[in-house]
Amino acid sequence: MARTLILGATGYVGGRLAPRLVQRGHSVRCLVRDRRKAEGRPWAAGVELCEGDALKPDTLATAFTGIEVIYYLIHSMDAGREQFEDLDRQAARNVAGGAAAAGVSRIIYLGGLGSPDDYQSAHLRSRHEVGVILQRGTVPVTEFRAAVIVGSGSLSFELIHHLVNRLPVMICPRWVYTRTQPIAIADVLAYLVQALELPATAGKDFDIGGPEVMTYRDMMLAVARELNLKRLLVPVPVLTPRLSSYWINLVTPIRTRTARLLVESLRHETVVENTRASEYFQITPTPLEEAVRRALARIRQRNIETFWTNAGGPGEQLPPIDPSHLLTDVRTVEVDVPAARLFEIVSAIGGDTGWYYGSRLWRIRGFIDQQLGGVG
Repeated sequence: MARTLILGATGYVGGRLAPRLVQRGHSVRCLVRDRRKAEGRPWAAGVELCEGDALKPDTLATAFTGIEVIYYLIHSMDAGREQFEDLDRQAARNVAGGAAAAGVSRIIYLGGLGSPDDYQSAHLRSRHEVGVILQRGTVPVTEFRAAVIVGSGSLSFELIHHLVNRLPVMICPRWVYTRTQPIAIADVLAYLVQALELPATAGKDFDIGGPEVMTYRDMMLAVARELNLKRLLVPVPVLTPRLSSYWINLVTPIRTRTARLLVESLRHETVVENTRASEYFQITPTPLEEAVRRALARIRQRNIETFWTNAGGPGEQLPPIDPSHLLTDVRTVEVDVPAARLFEIVSAIGGDTGWYYGSRLWRIRGFIDQQLGGVG
């Protein structure tokens, strides 16, 4: 079994990968900035915690000692628009140099899909650049490139889920027609785990995605179908990334800075270009509808392993997203009558009986419903 180190265990993917590696009998060490904050997390059971920071090379030697394979799952997107690319470069150089000095045999990196020649998106550009920096080192790299990860708690999926839940009519920018190839979180984890057990993948890069190429509009409508909601999407050409980020921040808990970086990435196609993953991995990609169904089931059950908000920067933690995405108003009144009599009264509300408040408004609503083909 391999001795592994996870960089980014407090993040969305890393927090799910750690227990799966432990279950398969691998030795797992996790690099964290603060051991005390990590000890209470579910994924910390059965792993070795080591304090350090990829941005501080003098803290890496102890963590890298005796390690065979490093999982590189970190990024600095939340550090700020002006500096996150520089921080990503610095962390990649530190890890590549430290891994070589410690005799690490391989680095497994999860990056992003999209053309490396597309320099309009800072986020995608940084993801590709990190891969290039790691590959320039002397330690062989297995690089995976993925687009939207569909799973409960993932940033892109939570964005779509919030918008679909809260807006019956959506005024959408042109990026809703951008093509992408979403992948289920279960498949991403399967690739990461299998790569550890396939030495032949060292020195190779793999584009990974689900079986369907679709637009973000298609994804939104798929989520709406699973929620039994009817949604109207109206595209407009005037929503810039800046305006879109303000709109997203208004409707969802995602902050404007993060939303803008994300929207800039969504404007560019992210589809699988090389299909060599099927030659090395025994994985059948999960269809989008099934991935959405699993994610929403987890959300309804409030059984979410990790959130994208789990990995806030030093000294700050992003606000958690309410997993239900719904506001529920519960009021209780006790009455001294038999249950059958109470139910008889409650079940008679509406219809010929009317309502105990605003009956005229409810009649107007019923009339509008009839005109639109409803039961009235």
